[in-house]
Formats: sequence, structure tokens, C-alpha cells
Amino acid sequence: MEAYANALLIAIPCFMVLLLVEMAYGYTTGKQTYVFMDTISSLSSGLTNILKDTLGLVVILISYPWLSQQLAITQIEAGVWLYVVAFICIDFASYWSHRLNHKINFFWNQHIIHHSSEEFNMACALRQSVSNILGYGALFLIPAAVMGIPQQVIAVLAPLHLFGQFWYHTQHIGKLGWLEYIIVTPSQHRVHHAINPIYIDKNLSAIFCIWDRMFGTFQEELDDEPPVYGVLKPVQSWNPLWINFQHLWGLAIDAWHTKKWRDKLRLWLMPTGWRPADVKMSIPREVITDVSQQTKYAPSHSRLSQWWAMFHFISTLSLLLLFLYSFGSLKSNQALILGITLFVSIFGYTSVMDRHRWSIGFEWFRIIAAGIVLQLMIPSSLSIIYLPWMNYLFLSGFALIALMRDTVHHPFLKTKNPA
Repeated sequence: MEAYANALLIAIPCFMVLLLVEMAYGYTTGKQTYVFMDTISSLSSGLTNILKDTLGLVVILISYPWLSQQLAITQIEAGVWLYVVAFICIDFASYWSHRLNHKINFFWNQHIIHHSSEEFNMACALRQSVSNILGYGALFLIPAAVMGIPQQVIAVLAPLHLFGQFWYHTQHIGKLGWLEYIIVTPSQHRVHHAINPIYIDKNLSAIFCIWDRMFGTFQEELDDEPPVYGVLKPVQSWNPLWINFQHLWGLAIDAWHTKKWRDKLRLWLMPTGWRPADVKMSIPREVITDVSQQTKYAPSHSRLSQWWAMFHFISTLSLLLLFLYSFGSLKSNQALILGITLFVSIFGYTSVMDRHRWSIGFEWFRIIAAGIVLQLMIPSSLSIIYLPWMNYLFLSGFALIALMRDTVHHPFLKTKNPA
């Protein structure tokens, strides 16, 4: 995990630079694709995913090394072709894993976060899951295992494969001619993120679009059908942790209330969006049926509350980078405590962004509890970690007081979340 943490120290600044370039281009051309709070939510979601992966919060059901030991019947010699074949295998596995996430109720929960933004830009590429805690992805790498591709090669290429999917989350690049027949392009991925009926569950490939063309899931972006982004059951939240488990919670509610035992069991593995008939009637949920009538989630916020959200995101990002930099010197329990504290911080400030009435009280609890926990768990000898954290909590209190004073003159937090 230390090597992964070090790689992120390079990747995160690169992602942020590309985001700023896209924002600047949108501003200068008058075609801005960023909305302030949505962007903070997307970036915060990226932080939660990094935390989850760095802390190794996953239960491995089947591992690739074990699968390779059981199935390998040959072995490709080390060289360029080994990496080429391995990369193709990873991309093939990604297609089928992605398709499973889109087609089955239970698995959609771990992918909904990526589609939850009603905007489309490079920031929404960072909306990655923390709910995919069951490690079964090796099953889709059976072809690689049969060919005896070493685990070390898969481990090197997998992050590169993931990072290679970042660039095409943009509205500023049109169709790319002959490349449209080889790789996934921004035009193809705009289709994938759209909720227009003709675009739903299309273009599931990650790097090479050949899989969509082979398996019948390809759809070209049409000039007369502008993509509308989001999900058919709007998440109505900026809180990435809530978005990650919102669909799963809905499934649990349906399973509890439906009367038929058969429905209680099968709804988890039914096609995405399927609900038992009785709960569909008794517990209705908003579903977009006409994309032209989509109303985007947009709670009102004062300028101060936007600055407040920015303060928390920048602070949390800075603390995360510090956490990654110091990861090798932290004990496992210290790393876990700091990780949980960051998770709770993100949950807190994004709940305030959602205008929940309880969120201000929760923020005061978070600040006080985090201060106590850090004093008990992080020794002063680790001042490189301890002091920045305590300074952040101290400043958070002042920022929260300013935000509370702002509510006297602004309707922020005075009404229930419009969701």
C-alpha cells in the first residue's frame, strides 16, 4: 500500500492540473461545464476512494495469484508482448465487470456514484466507489490467469489502465475520426453517462471500444440527441458517502417491506431498477421518464457557504496528501484512525452542503471528537501529522461560527433539504 500511496502523490496533482485547465478553457470559451458544489462533491468523492484503497478496505473473495496458480496452462515470455496481452486482458475484464455493475441491482450500488453527477467533466471522473468492498474482480481475469500472466504485471498495469480513463470525461472534445473505431473517446463516453433512453447502458468499454462493438453495447453520439447526464433515480445529494450506499439502502427497504419471500431474495440479483410490485406502489420513488424535464439538484447557497465548502475540500485534500506522504511511518492503527477521521470530515461538510438541519450539530461533534481522538492516538513526536490536523480543527471551528452567523441573513439551513 505504501507504493500505491507514493504513486498517488504524483497522480493527484496531475489530475488537479488537468481539472484547472478544463475549467479555464470553459471559462474563456463561455462553455463552462463545472458547477461549484457539484465539483466539490465530485472531488470529495475522489478523496474517499483514495482513502478506501490506501487503507485496503476490501474483503478478497478470490485473488488473482490463487486463480493463476490453479488455471495457468502456459506462460508468455517476458517482454513487450507480455504487457500488451496483459493490458488487453485487463481491458476485457473491465468491460464485463462494468457491464455487471450496470445490469444487476446489487452491483449497481457500487457504480452509481460514478454516474451520480448531473454534469459531465473531468471532476466527475473522480466519482469512484467506496462501496465495492467485495474483491471478486479476479474472476474476470480468467483469460490472463490461463495464460500465466504474472501478478506483478497486472499490479503495474491496473492503475495505468484506470488513470487512462480520466481524460475522456469532457464535453470540450468532439468526435475523433478513425480513433472512434479503436479507443473509447469523449464522444462515446458522453453517451455512456447519459440517461436518454437510446443511450442507457451503452459504451461500457474502458480503453478499447472493440468490446462494445463485439458484444452489442455500442451507441454513437447523435447530433439530434444531446446527452442528459445523471441517473434515472436522482441521488439528490452532494454527500459521496451517502450516494455510495443510497441504492443499497433502497434495496434493503424494499426487501424488508415486500410481502413475498421470493421477492425479498431475488430483488438483489434482478436487473437494475427492478422493484417488487407491492413496494413500488406503497413506497414510490422518483424516476425520470422524460429527460427534457430533468430538474438538477441545486440547493441554494450563499457565497460564504461556497467559500466554506472550498476551505474544507482544500484542507481535506492537503491532509490526505500529508497522510499519503507519511503513510510509511504510521502504525496500522494510526493510519486507520486518521483515515476514519478524514471519512467523517468529508461526510460532515458535504452534509452541510446538502443543508441538513442536523449537519451543523454534527460538525461541532466531529471537530471536538476528532481533537480528542487525535490527542489520544497520535503522539506529539509525529508533529508533521499532529500539528496540521489540530490547526485544521481549530480553523474549522472558526469557519463554522462564520457559517452559522451567515444563516441569520441567508436562508441556508433554515429549511429542509429540498431533496
